[in-house]
Amino acid sequence: MQTTIDRAGRLVVPKELRDRLGITAGSRVEIREDGSGLRIDLIASDIVVEVGDYLLIGGDHTMTDDDVRDLRLANQR
Repeated sequence: MQTTIDRAGRLVVPKELRDRLGITAGSRVEIREDGSGLRIDLIASDIVVEVGDYLLIGGDHTMTDDDVRDLRLANQR
């Protein structure tokens, strides 16, 4: 995907990537030089919420059935 940096130096992350990665307004990232490019990594949330018998790590991303299946398959490789 391609995007443009505006006059203020801001980089717009395309909506498709934000949705896929669970990036929302206020998400914290680390940016650093990586060879001739930039690397942007999400900073994990420290928020842990107890819901019933489960501990959930904070974030606004909702996992779909496809997300769960992909995680299960990745664990089997």
